[in-house]
Amino acid sequence: MRFTLIDRIDQLEPGASIRAVKSLSLAEEYLADHFPQFPVMPGVLMLEAMTQAGAWLVRATEDFAHSMVVLKEAKNVKYTNFVAPGQMLTVTAEIIGHDDRETKLKAQGMVEGQSKFTGRLVLERYNLVDRGLGTSACDALVTREMRALFALLHRPHVAGPAVEQGGRPVDLHSAASSQIE
Repeated sequence: MRFTLIDRIDQLEPGASIRAVKSLSLAEEYLADHFPQFPVMPGVLMLEAMTQAGAWLVRATEDFAHSMVVLKEAKNVKYTNFVAPGQMLTVTAEIIGHDDRETKLKAQGMVEGQSKFTGRLVLERYNLVDRGLGTSACDALVTREMRALFALLHRPHVAGPAVEQGGRPVDLHSAASSQIE
């Protein structure tokens, strides 16, 4: 089973930072077991959300040059509170170091402005063919699939649905956000 723990990418500055969102729903399969009477997102999946956000930043930074972007090391990971169904988890990651094979990131997860977890990650990137684990065709397939998923998650060119109100267009996403605040 594969978990995609990022629902959308709100902000992306290749080579610098990313902000991504995960809306935790009670329909998440793993919540039935973690825990039946007190469902919360497992810490390992919070770490995975940080890793996935960081991996999207790395891919965008290098224009998908590597088919594999994987967690090599997690340091100083601290969990401060639970993430429960109905909450929107915002994950941010910032590049603090980058060389030819590894990217170091500072990351955190927040709900409604409150920190839920923080950590420093080292992500390693490579192509399968370079490790003798596959062919260039395998790398091309993985890269194509990652680009397709990225296109679904990060759509900065798509504006919210607009409607006419008093003769002028109104962006429903902006209008809803201003009413919430």
